[in-house]
Amino acid sequence: MKRKTATETSPGTVPVRAITKEDVARAAGVSHITVSRVINTPEKVSPATRAKVEAFIASMGYIPNLLAGGLASRRTRIIAAIVPTISHSIFAETVRGLSEHLSGERYQLLLGQTNYSEDAETALVEAFIGRRVDGLVLTGVQHSARTRQRLKTAGIPVVETWDLTQRPIDMLVGFDNHDAGRAMGDYLYRKGYRQMAFVGGEDPRGMARFSGLRDALLAQQAAEPVHIKIALGSFLHAGREVVGRLLADHPQVDAAFFSNDVIAAGAAMECLRRGLQVPQRLALAGFANLEIAPEVMPALTTVQISGHQIGATAASMLVARLNDEGVQQPICDLGYCIIEREST
Repeated sequence: MKRKTATETSPGTVPVRAITKEDVARAAGVSHITVSRVINTPEKVSPATRAKVEAFIASMGYIPNLLAGGLASRRTRIIAAIVPTISHSIFAETVRGLSEHLSGERYQLLLGQTNYSEDAETALVEAFIGRRVDGLVLTGVQHSARTRQRLKTAGIPVVETWDLTQRPIDMLVGFDNHDAGRAMGDYLYRKGYRQMAFVGGEDPRGMARFSGLRDALLAQQAAEPVHIKIALGSFLHAGREVVGRLLADHPQVDAAFFSNDVIAAGAAMECLRRGLQVPQRLALAGFANLEIAPEVMPALTTVQISGHQIGATAASMLVARLNDEGVQQPICDLGYCIIEREST
C-alpha cells in the first residue's frame, strides 16, 4: 500500500498553509516592514496605508506571530495576572479594570487562578515568567520565599494588589484590610451591636479584616467576635448555611460581618426564608459593595472598595514602567468607606 507523503492530503480536502506577513505585503503592494509597523506601531503609518493593510490582514485571515515579534523587541506585550479565583465577582472587577486599560495600550492579559494556594501561585509565576510576560499582577502581599526569589531574578515589573505593606516586591495598589475591618467594628458598635461574628475563610486578607474587627471591639472592652470559618471560594450556599450555625452555636450574636457581599447575600436570603428579622434579630454587613449588595432584601451595609480601580491603576503602573516613565506613587492606597443600608 502506498503511504501518503507529508504534502499529500485526503480526497476532497484543500491543503492549508498559514498566511504570512509577506503574503499580506504582496497583496497590499507594500513592504513587509510596513505590515510590521501597522501591527506593532500603527501611529507611524499613514492612515490610508494603515487602513489598506488592515483590510488585507482581515480579508486574508492573517494572524501575526507575536512570539517572533517579542523575540525581536524583547517585549511580548503580554501581562499576566494571578487571582485567587476567577469565579468570584469580587476579583472579576479587578480583572475587568486590568483588561480595559491594557487593551487600550495594546497589551494582552493572561489570567491564572491559585484557589488560595501559595504553591499554585509559585507554579503560575514560574510558568508566566517562562513565557516571557512583560509584567505581573499579584493578589495580596503574602507570597512564598520561592515566588519572591523568582520575581527578584526575573527583572520584570510587578504590582501587588488588594492589600497594603510598606515593603512591596515592586509596586502596590490596594487598601488596608485591617483598618477596613476595624472601621466596620466601630460602625457596628456605634449602632448598638455588642455580640459580633466574622464570617470568612482563613486567607490573609480575610484574617486581617477579622483582626481589625476584633481590635475595634477590644478597644471598647466589648466581647471578642467569634470567627465562623467557611471554605474559601464558597458563595451563596455558604451564607445560607452559616445562618443555621449561628443560631445553633452562637445564639448571642446580634451582628455578623461577612468577608464578602455574596456570602452576606446568601445569609440575607436564608434569614428571609426563616422569617428571621434583619437587622432586629441579626444585623448583616458585607464587603466590597458588589452589584448584589443593594439588590437583596434588606439591602446590605458593606465596606466599599473599588476592584475595578485597583485593576486599572495596576495596569497604568505597569504600562508607565514599561514605557520607561516614572511611577509617581509606587504604593497607592485607594482606601475604603462604609456604605450604610437597611441590613444594619
